[in-house]
Amino acid sequence: MSDYIKFNCNLIKGTVEKEKIEELNYWRNKLFEMGLIGVYENGVGFGNISERTQGNKFIITGSTTGGKEKLDEKGYCKVTEFDFKKNSLSCVGKIKASSESLTHAAVYQSLAEVNAVIHVHNLKLWNYLLEKAPATKKEVKYGTPEMAKELIRLVKEKEAREKKIVVMKGHKEGIISFGKTLEEAGKTLLKYFEESK
Repeated sequence: MSDYIKFNCNLIKGTVEKEKIEELNYWRNKLFEMGLIGVYENGVGFGNISERTQGNKFIITGSTTGGKEKLDEKGYCKVTEFDFKKNSLSCVGKIKASSESLTHAAVYQSLAEVNAVIHVHNLKLWNYLLEKAPATKKEVKYGTPEMAKELIRLVKEKEAREKKIVVMKGHKEGIISFGKTLEEAGKTLLKYFEESK
């Protein structure tokens, strides 16, 4: 495990099909340009994006890719299995799954209609959403089984399902949006971003 990945990651070497990442890259590029996905001055990357493929399997940006301006298929992996109790997941690709993968998995497992999850960082938007959106408990840290449980609890609530956005109190600047499509998840995020200006 790296310092940022807090779960056991079983990486199976393989490839993610190029055509599967076209729309993911469209939205990732847009969010990168806006500074919602990127890298801090200390070199730590932030932000990730995923899309369900079938069942609870999904393609997600890889760990440590936040600072890369453009990604190809080597920057993504497919999560094929996960276990919240064992704090583990398996993925196929050239790179380990993002440190927030279990958070994405929690949303997919909880809401069958959701096919896309976006996680970004932005302090202004985060502060704005603290008063406007459902929030995880402050003591719950990112990338942990506790965060997965907290998301499972939260996204089942009517307000979270209607607003399609959640603020992570225990993960300063962290925000998650979700939707039936990447476009819906992306547009939801951009709507609140514009409002927060």
